[in-house]
Amino acid sequence: MRAILLFISLFVAGPVHAQSEDLHAPWDTLLASYLSEHPDGVARFDYAALRASDSDTQTLQSYISALEAAQPSQMSDGEAFAYWANLYNAVTVRLIVEEAPERSIRQIRPRPWSIGPWGMERVTVEGEELSLDNIEHDIMRPRYEAALVHYAVNCASIGCPNLKATAWRAEALQADLEAGARAYINHPRGVTVTEDGLVISRIYRWFREDFGDSEEGVIDHLLTFAEPELAAAIEANPRIDGHAYDWDLNRP
Repeated sequence: MRAILLFISLFVAGPVHAQSEDLHAPWDTLLASYLSEHPDGVARFDYAALRASDSDTQTLQSYISALEAAQPSQMSDGEAFAYWANLYNAVTVRLIVEEAPERSIRQIRPRPWSIGPWGMERVTVEGEELSLDNIEHDIMRPRYEAALVHYAVNCASIGCPNLKATAWRAEALQADLEAGARAYINHPRGVTVTEDGLVISRIYRWFREDFGDSEEGVIDHLLTFAEPELAAAIEANPRIDGHAYDWDLNRP
């Protein structure tokens, strides 16, 4: 945990370049209007309601256009991390609003052989056409603490870490990333304790290299953010018995 926090502290505390205070304000407004946390602990976005509002869909489009016009290469590391995470999440919301899949984001298949929409170019930043995969896997995971990136981006699915209720910002990045990791790991879709061992999110299998590249590394990561009761249960039987993930849309 100390290494993770040190890394985050370094990129948050780096030099800050001039950036509009209001760059992410439209995203804050949309999240306040359409995102809610249900009693089950899963944050849900009302895509249908946003789709029905011409003015708010235009607000979303204008926000994404403003991000495309920005220069993340001129931002501090903390600002750039927040920029990329907000861009990824806003583009994902726009994708669901425009395509209106019935059950899951995986139903959006630009090509017959696609397993989802992540490989198609969706935005242009500093002259480069980028897909959601590019943002997450080519920019964010290699550049920042990869394990924590997974708590910052949301794939419009119940199984994913919650979409943050406000825009990511450099000033609170360390605390917000810690909170996101803690909330997910201490929720059943992150870790469920059974008599046979732990059933954990498939995120920890798909991207095991980001979590120590071993079962022991994954367990260590979980213990870093587990609350005392969960930590005790993990330590009593630190065996991964299975993985699970719910691809249903995170809608009300």
